[in-house]
Amino acid sequence: MDLTILTGFGGEERYIDALLQRFKGRRDDTRRFALQYRVVLLESDTIPVDIALGAMPFEAHAVGRATAWSLPGGVAIHTCSAEDLIAFNAFAGRDKDWLDVEGIVLRQGARLDTGLILEELAPLLDLKGTTEDLARLEGLFREV
Repeated sequence: MDLTILTGFGGEERYIDALLQRFKGRRDDTRRFALQYRVVLLESDTIPVDIALGAMPFEAHAVGRATAWSLPGGVAIHTCSAEDLIAFNAFAGRDKDWLDVEGIVLRQGARLDTGLILEELAPLLDLKGTTEDLARLEGLFREV
């Protein structure tokens, strides 16, 4: 499960420490890893949980656009939009992330706001120095 907590920059230790009091880390150096890479790798009773320590404008926008999704038993969780999920995965850029992107694009098709995706993703990829991934995504949009 992937989650995002908007922590801002500075003071992330209090979030990390609180999470590590409740959940087991998946690494011996979970705290150090979280401080360096801004993701807390945890283990729940049933599944691995990755909690991103959000601070970038895109992350705040994605959280703001999240919508409630009802689960059995009257529980609701907030999930990001398909557009934001594509941006998150394209930014991560691993092969398995691109498979997820392709699946989302195939399922959502013309319902996607491709302009929003490209607008949000471009500055992220620019920071990462992988702007060729933007062309890859545009090509995928054209194929579908």
